Amino acid sequence: MTGIGVEAGAQAARSRALAVLRVRGRALGVAVLPAAAEVILLAGAATGHLVGPGWDAARWAVGVLAVLVLLATAGIALVVARARPAMTPTVPVTEESAPDLYRMVRDLADRLAVPAPSAIALTPDCDSWLEDRTHPAHGPPVRTGPGAADPPGEGRRPRRVPVAPVLVIGSPFLWWMRVGELRAVIAPVVAGTGPSAQPDIAAARRFVRGLDATVAVAATPRRGPLARGACAVLGRVARLLLGACREHAAQMERGVAAAAAERAQTVDYGLRIVAQEQVGLAYAGWDRLLTRVALPAWRMGRWPSRLDAGVVAALTELSRRDRLAEGFTSRLGERPACDLLEEPGSVDEATSLLAARLFHGGPAGPRADWAPVDWQSYPEEVVDRTWRADAARLHRVLDSLGPRPARHTGAPTLARILDHLTEPTDPATEPMDPATGPAGPAGPTATASGAALVPARPDAGSHADTGLTAADDPDEDDDPGTERSALLAAGLSAEVAREENAVPRGATAAGQSPPRTLWDGGALPLVPLQPPRTARELLTAHVTAMVCCAAVDTAGAVPALDWLDGPSLLLHGERAADLTPRVLSLIEEGDPGPLRDWLATAGIRPEKPIRLV
Repeated sequence: MTGIGVEAGAQAARSRALAVLRVRGRALGVAVLPAAAEVILLAGAATGHLVGPGWDAARWAVGVLAVLVLLATAGIALVVARARPAMTPTVPVTEESAPDLYRMVRDLADRLAVPAPSAIALTPDCDSWLEDRTHPAHGPPVRTGPGAADPPGEGRRPRRVPVAPVLVIGSPFLWWMRVGELRAVIAPVVAGTGPSAQPDIAAARRFVRGLDATVAVAATPRRGPLARGACAVLGRVARLLLGACREHAAQMERGVAAAAAERAQTVDYGLRIVAQEQVGLAYAGWDRLLTRVALPAWRMGRWPSRLDAGVVAALTELSRRDRLAEGFTSRLGERPACDLLEEPGSVDEATSLLAARLFHGGPAGPRADWAPVDWQSYPEEVVDRTWRADAARLHRVLDSLGPRPARHTGAPTLARILDHLTEPTDPATEPMDPATGPAGPAGPTATASGAALVPARPDAGSHADTGLTAADDPDEDDDPGTERSALLAAGLSAEVAREENAVPRGATAAGQSPPRTLWDGGALPLVPLQPPRTARELLTAHVTAMVCCAAVDTAGAVPALDWLDGPSLLLHGERAADLTPRVLSLIEEGDPGPLRDWLATAGIRPEKPIRLV
């Protein structure tokens, strides 16, 4: 039954590939129609049947049209053939650096009776796939080898054999999974090299990839009306052909995947069930590690150099906390798949740097302000510095909103923040926006959510129609603390935006842009982890950072790293997990009571000065 299923899936994929190639054939047929009509007209003139002034004019018109269409067709075909398809940024793994991994993949391919992948690469993601890395401009990817069916007595002539695609493996799989689990996970992927060697499927894939690359080429901004017009025609034709073959291409890939999955049923069937559970667990731990642990470091110019090792620690911690995952810890005694690499530390560092570029737009070159950080130094280099940088920014924005009260004219303190967010507004020291001046009918309008701070305009069509602030709107909360929170949150948003805009994206240490690559195009990050933080989220993070700084400086607390929740505060040896709700009560309700009670219980003195960066 397995052989029948594999054959059925491969046959379905081949039929869809032929349908894609028929789309290409129809397009070429349409392109040569004017030339065929011109041949008929010329033949009629030669035989004396189609003669006269009208036929002569028709021959000239059709001939000119045929030449233009053939030139346009040749140009489009050349672009489709030469356009370089986008390739996923990965970390290549050479056979010298991972002989055991290559040996395992080749043994797996032999067992599946399919060609072995031509190379192996790693991606900082929880996924695995096959990717053709050959340039279509050079024709079908081929490898020369001795012919097996040469006639006797004539010697062995070289024959052209398609080169198999590259096997891309998610790096978290290598560090978290055991060797047998990784083998079971990549078995269906490796089995896909069989259909990839089928000539019709390979030709259909090259055609679709060429069309996709052509659309990208046509979308590139050009100078001059002639170039823009040519790109418009090129893009329209490429999109038309893509739309005609999109469904066939999708069905072709489904057939290839079905055939590969059916073929892989014979390899480690029982182990594959356990391995799929590990795929889900690895994905959850990797996502949490990136968003909770790596992202705070990336935001301050540090990139953790051992992310894959970190995901093992995070998942081990998850297994310890979650009773449903307790059974997974017994696996840790088996050989991890990363042992198949000769130098797993170097590979981990390379994939960690690539993750910083992909998910955050990290360093495009050697920069002094982007440096790796190991896990032992993370609390001091990332957590503590982030808190103090946020606290310093909070005080700068607070200074820009108006003069300090007399009792807060000294060093920065947490008490100043608490008083600012809770005390009634003093008309003599009304908060000011650093760019537009005092709040009021002629100044900025602060929404109650703190999401924006814009000048009032007569044509704004909202509160700005009359220059009303949140306190003047009867439908909004008139708590002075909420007003101050909104204004402070808006000021923080503006300050963070100014700081981000001041740093040129992708600049090197010399202050110049790095060479453009195929996959960045100046549009990093390619896969942002989270949307930009709102003004209220920024204010919450900055006030929390101020509290943590006060705890470290006045109560003996220490910054720490929680593998699942990221930066954390250790008070008397225990993690302070109940701080955020009290900060939100202060910001959203203007109620400092819960936070002041927490500070008193923890022995934190808000009136004491704190150290900033």
